[in-house]
Amino acid sequence: MSVWAELPFGKNLRDRRFQALAAALLLAGLAIVVPPLPLTRSGVSVLAVVDITGSMNVRDYNTRDGRPASRLDIAKAALRDLLPELPCGSRLALALFTERRPFLLFAPIEVCADFAPLDGAIAALDWRMAWEGDSRVASGLHRAITMAGELDTDLLFITDGQETPPLPANGIPPFEGRPGAVRGLIVGAGGHALAPIPKFNDRGRETGFYAETDVQQENRFGPPPADAESREGYNPRNAPFGGAAARGEEHLSSVREPHLKALAAQTGLAYAHLDGPDSLRAPLLAAATPRPLPGRLDPRPFLGAAALALVLASFLAGARRARLTPFTPSRMS
Repeated sequence: MSVWAELPFGKNLRDRRFQALAAALLLAGLAIVVPPLPLTRSGVSVLAVVDITGSMNVRDYNTRDGRPASRLDIAKAALRDLLPELPCGSRLALALFTERRPFLLFAPIEVCADFAPLDGAIAALDWRMAWEGDSRVASGLHRAITMAGELDTDLLFITDGQETPPLPANGIPPFEGRPGAVRGLIVGAGGHALAPIPKFNDRGRETGFYAETDVQQENRFGPPPADAESREGYNPRNAPFGGAAARGEEHLSSVREPHLKALAAQTGLAYAHLDGPDSLRAPLLAAATPRPLPGRLDPRPFLGAAALALVLASFLAGARRARLTPFTPSRMS
């Protein structure tokens, strides 16, 4: 047996509680002197544009408790769920879309430091903010891409894709920008089955649904469609679209996925369907530009917590040993 083991402190060195307390003292000392460590992670900078036109009031989603919800409600819930999922240092700008252009509410702000105003602004979005009833989605998307480029952000454009009035016979207007110059995601909101569009009066009260005669069923500007000559009452000069009123299903609404995918291909953006409030994070991070964010990792809370855990474990082990040690009465002389 070594000389050190015979000494009083040699026995202490072999004691597990003494070792735990010594390690706790070392960790506590490190928690005092260790500085925060530099850390670089990826974030995003995004302009979120939300369609607030009339068809976004269609209730073809269900909430978590089974109640019907409008497309706009689910789009707002998805953005609010997205905020805490983004790394701190990421930035978000918010804009509305109606008529033919987006309207910027505020420039990009940091998602953690400014979480409360961001969340409040998204929660307050309402269809009553619209300044016109038209919904020229392609034109609005093209202008939103220009806006995102000016803000140096990626684009998140949430819409059901329903053009009001319908597109003319020559289709999507040309895109004057460079496809892919601005990265981002078009998100299609709404179900795939046709659903009625709620109708509201001047006071904002729902009065029913739009009928076929309430909505423009065909865009009769520009060149006529290829089947114009076969239509009743066709006259190349006086009735190039035919003499009968247009019929169609524009008073009903569904997510116009083929149209949105065509816009995505035209502009170089990605496309995803809005399946629910928790479906934005993965497609957005896949489509957005990773932006390095300088940050710090502070190890001191972890070191302090480990030291405290060792101290508590040492005292608990001592108390347990005291309970298990049998009591031996001393003999009286």
